[in-house]
Amino acid sequence: MKKRILLASSLLVIIFGSIGAIFWYQESQYLLPTPVPRNYHPVAIGQSITTEDQLLPYFQSGKPVFLHFFNPHCPCSRFNIEHFSSLVKTYGQQLTFIAVIQTEDDINASAHFEGKYDLHIPVVVDTNKQIAKAYGVYATPQAVLITKNNSIYYRGNYNKSRYCTNKNSNFAQMAIDSLLAGNHTPEFIELASKAYGCELPDSTQAISFINIFN
Repeated sequence: MKKRILLASSLLVIIFGSIGAIFWYQESQYLLPTPVPRNYHPVAIGQSITTEDQLLPYFQSGKPVFLHFFNPHCPCSRFNIEHFSSLVKTYGQQLTFIAVIQTEDDINASAHFEGKYDLHIPVVVDTNKQIAKAYGVYATPQAVLITKNNSIYYRGNYNKSRYCTNKNSNFAQMAIDSLLAGNHTPEFIELASKAYGCELPDSTQAISFINIFN
């Protein structure tokens, strides 16, 4: 009897230890910068970009454009959606916000995003990563702020905290305020421009284990 109890206890320790290790991995892997892809081609801040066909209709408003690169399977994207929503509500009259969905396995990703978050903004699915490549994005979540002249004003993280709880490092919001005030692109610390989060998905990637618990 004692042996059975000991065996059962050992199995429980192994099971909970394994689950804990998985969650630890999920947490720790996002503490480091996202690896830069081998074939990455840098796109400079201030560079004028030819608008991709998918986005072209939304660049006709005469407003600056804010691209929100989002991966529905990326925990970091989900962590910051509340902060992004607050930006849409605050600046929605002054900017054109566009959600650029990064996914390889969800043909209804656009409808899913619209239905779940109800932000009333344009949503495009960037399945071939052409939009991400055009703006030098290789991780999610990332923000790209574009001037009326189609040049990149800001590209980088929303905040140095994944949960966007540090108001003193709301980099994307600071960039918006600077652009609307007519200022030159502000100089941020490296944490603003060095991408943190999830690598862009590809057709071989499986849905993250953490999604099982959502």
